[in-house]
Amino acid sequence: MKVAYVFRTSMASTFQLSTMILPQLENKTHVVSVPGMFFFDDNIFCLQKNDPIGERLAKIAKEHNMLLMVCDQCAVRRGLAEGTLEQCGSGVVKAKGLVDGVVAGCFPQLYKALGSNPPDQVITL
Repeated sequence: MKVAYVFRTSMASTFQLSTMILPQLENKTHVVSVPGMFFFDDNIFCLQKNDPIGERLAKIAKEHNMLLMVCDQCAVRRGLAEGTLEQCGSGVVKAKGLVDGVVAGCFPQLYKALGSNPPDQVITL
């Protein structure tokens, strides 16, 4: 089974991701494969360069060809993307200051990126 995660609620990346999902992925005990993760609001901060959670996740993502995407609007508002709010959703906003492999986008970019490897389920945390 393939599961994509959406980190939406406050502290989901610092609680559910960092203490449950990520250790399981690292230990190969998560059972399901994860084609992608999408981060909203302050959850994107864990993906900043040199953040221990983000660096660990970037390593796993690279090994498993996992999409790591931040909401472009959330990233622009927090200074973690190049672009303007008016450009959000268009696919031209670029992530900056984040761990290797992270891209910025909105739902159209998410659907396109996961289109060749669609999840069976999406879990929002």
